[in-house]
Amino acid sequence: MEEPIIVGIDIGTSKICTLVARVEEGDNLRILGVGLEPSQGLRKGTVVDLNAAALAVSRSIEKAERTSGFEINAALVSLAGSQVSSINSRGVVGITGGIVDMEDIDRALDAAQAVAIPHNREIIHVIQRGFTIDGQDGIRTPIGMHGYRLEVEAHIITAAASTVENLRQCVGASGIEVQQFVLNPLASGEVVLSETERQMGVAVVDIGGGTTDMAIYIDGDVWHTMVMAVGGNHVTSDIAHGLRLPITQAEEVKLKFGHAIQSAVNPEEQFTVRSFGVDTPERIKRSDLANIVEARMEEIFYLVLQEIRRSGYDGLLPAGVVLTGGSSLIPGCRQLASQVMGLPTRIAKPQNLIGLTDQLDSPAFATSVGLLHWALLMNDSGQFIERHGPKQPKNWSDQLKDLLRRLLP
Repeated sequence: MEEPIIVGIDIGTSKICTLVARVEEGDNLRILGVGLEPSQGLRKGTVVDLNAAALAVSRSIEKAERTSGFEINAALVSLAGSQVSSINSRGVVGITGGIVDMEDIDRALDAAQAVAIPHNREIIHVIQRGFTIDGQDGIRTPIGMHGYRLEVEAHIITAAASTVENLRQCVGASGIEVQQFVLNPLASGEVVLSETERQMGVAVVDIGGGTTDMAIYIDGDVWHTMVMAVGGNHVTSDIAHGLRLPITQAEEVKLKFGHAIQSAVNPEEQFTVRSFGVDTPERIKRSDLANIVEARMEEIFYLVLQEIRRSGYDGLLPAGVVLTGGSSLIPGCRQLASQVMGLPTRIAKPQNLIGLTDQLDSPAFATSVGLLHWALLMNDSGQFIERHGPKQPKNWSDQLKDLLRRLLP
């Protein structure tokens, strides 16, 4: 039997990363192709220039196709943006035949989805948190169990329909079918969390360029998700304003000299920059730069802490916080996060990768690799995505939608 090929496209505010992988024995992933491209046309995780974003996605896909030797037809795509929100819901059904089967679970999840969701929002994930049979709760896998009444508690993640459709168009412009959208922190969680952390209670915080995404796991399941429209680009913007530098130079200074804790920097250490309106390079104290970085990073961690408290699960996270995303690489970030939130904190990156992995050994690629691990979860239901076969013909309803889209202004 041919080993399946899976593809993930991580569309971020700062970079677009397309990964092609082969699933080998034991659910091992071999990375066959990597397509990295600077992001264009996106701001805070949402599309603001459709043509520029589609072009950047297309370049990333082309690079991945070149390095892997496969033609990409479909992919899992990451999703972020401040328009993402989540609710918890319950669904109750009678068990047909007295023994729980997959059909009963599907009906219970459908019942949980029957909540008032505005017409301009689209359901992205329905994640089962736990089952109750005839009043007995805490059941993880109810299939085959006897009972009369099945209740499921589900975590429903929705996003603005326009945001989702714009992303779908960006990917679709390259002839790629979006198999499923996956929320950033859920993808990251698949690759950076241990089973013990999920059971004990942990928060994954993915600090990207335009957004900071969070998912809280308790008892092995997702209990709360949130996307905040603040990230590493805000740190860069603060540096640009504070030191009067172009954005590109501010980014370089952040990466080379930035530190999240001012007191940890030698007060005598300096570096040179060329500010706006100045003919000769100026010397800047590194502690002044750290002061700017610390203020913004502290604000981000306070926002995360507020969200954890608002969720009501702040006392249920003994495993603390796991940081991922490119902005978690700023020196001192882990210590500052632990100090502000009062929780044990570690920085995580993808582990146990094989193949073309040189560039991926970084927290910045947790979501990208996590999309591939998410695809592995689809294996049980036979939803593996063939990348190199013929494209599936569209059904009549999709053809009608395409025709109307072309005809209507």
